[in-house]
Amino acid sequence: MTTVVSVRYDGVDALLADARSRLHRLPAREAYEEIVSWGAVLVDIRPAEQRRAEGEVHPSLPVLVVERNVLEWRFDPRSDARLPGASYDRRVIVLCQEGYTSSLAADALQSIGIHRATDVVGGFAAWRAAGLPVSGVEA
Repeated sequence: MTTVVSVRYDGVDALLADARSRLHRLPAREAYEEIVSWGAVLVDIRPAEQRRAEGEVHPSLPVLVVERNVLEWRFDPRSDARLPGASYDRRVIVLCQEGYTSSLAADALQSIGIHRATDVVGGFAAWRAAGLPVSGVEA
């Protein structure tokens, strides 16, 4: 007997809206304050080529570069590939270039139990526009 699985797909915009409905997203300056004042971890999920082309969060800040394809494995405390300090209670702030992929990634982290995961509204572009510390291209 064959089981038919029905998949509902309302498009990527609906997927994004659904993910964001579970997040308390942060403007860039708020994310910065949480990082420097409260020890939140900022995670840049952009590919190396994009970081090279667009610039990076300044290395004086505690930023982790974890590309999107391995994010869940690095932050899941049960994973053999987890980062030191991986915890369900860790405040994780995800950063992509414009704040779209990071919303999906933060929602994925919440779905594995990292309940304080969120992202930066507008991504790295908003971070740079807010005058926050950057390095690289036109820093």
